[in-house]
Amino acid sequence: MSLSTHYKPKLAVILSRFPFPLEKGDKLRAYYQIKELSKQYKITLFAITENQVKPSDYAELAELCENIHIYQLNRFEMLFQLANCVFNDNPFQVGYFKSNKAKRDISKQLHELKPDHIYCQLIRAAEYVKDYHFCAKTLDYMDAFSAGVERRISKVAFYKKWIFKSEAARLKRYERKIFDYFEHKTIISEQDRELIMHPNRKEIICIPNGIDASFLNYKAEETSHDLVFIGNMSYPPNVEAVDYISDLLNDLPETTCLIAGANPNPTVKKICAQNKQIEMRGWVKDIRTAYCDGKIFVAPMMIGTGMQNKLLEAMALGIPCITTSLANNAIKAEHMNSIIVADSKEAFIRSIQLLLNNTELYQMIARNGKDFVQNSYSWEESTRHLIERCLQRD
Repeated sequence: MSLSTHYKPKLAVILSRFPFPLEKGDKLRAYYQIKELSKQYKITLFAITENQVKPSDYAELAELCENIHIYQLNRFEMLFQLANCVFNDNPFQVGYFKSNKAKRDISKQLHELKPDHIYCQLIRAAEYVKDYHFCAKTLDYMDAFSAGVERRISKVAFYKKWIFKSEAARLKRYERKIFDYFEHKTIISEQDRELIMHPNRKEIICIPNGIDASFLNYKAEETSHDLVFIGNMSYPPNVEAVDYISDLLNDLPETTCLIAGANPNPTVKKICAQNKQIEMRGWVKDIRTAYCDGKIFVAPMMIGTGMQNKLLEAMALGIPCITTSLANNAIKAEHMNSIIVADSKEAFIRSIQLLLNNTELYQMIARNGKDFVQNSYSWEESTRHLIERCLQRD
């Protein structure tokens, strides 16, 4: 189904980050969805941001949107809103991204715009439009944030545990409460949907990520490392994965690994500096070149939620992947056919050795993984599903 070519409905998109550059999963999902939605909708983008938006990044969205409103967060107000969460029981990360000034302006702009639909990404942005009732609204939970925070409790220092326990409980309550403010709800996977503690969570529609054709068509050069891992290196699940990989390498003394991604935090820098088998790169303009510098993509994801687009991208590039059940449950690739699943250090080591030493298996996993992603994950298809199941229903 497609909308009339003579009339484009007005769609307001509310984001908690400006969706470019694509160094975070929520930005990547928002950017490609906007890219597809712009073919059928006049999009007005409302983006909250912690940092100033570069003109070159703004230009990427200006081509897709009719209007763009950017609200840069004020550090003083951010601290005030965080403190206020103690009294209103909202999650701290909801408070962190909240600005009363931005909320007033967004409300004013929406009343003037009179959109046909509002699409809001992440519960962080829900406060800005939850009380707007002049058109239907869709909330993209994307991930079950509460589960991600809960999984980190056992990993953090003892003096931080109470903060994480409190935030996990707040997120669970908020994820349940905010459900009823939106006519339609989406999420990235069935696994995450089951973690939203609302009795009607089955109503949440699963809208997976896609893969850009530039990954499927890329021709790789020769590899320089045995292993590679890519991601935003300030994201806690990725930081933990780097530590896990470093530990694996202690039992694989002849194996090298490339770690690449934006915003490496001090822990990642320290781990990589101490392990001579690891090469650390920060932000890479064309991330495909970093992926293809490794023979095998390893993703020991133990505490994250959502869908790991890094796996889809690696598979699309024809790189065999080894990951955990937690990560693979979201993408549903077949073990020992299009991916290898490992849930222990010993299983990761065996799988790495197996792929490095078995050319036939290596080529089969690479070929089948690429075919699986190409046949199963498309931004065009997933956005079509979003339009038909949510945006066109009212």
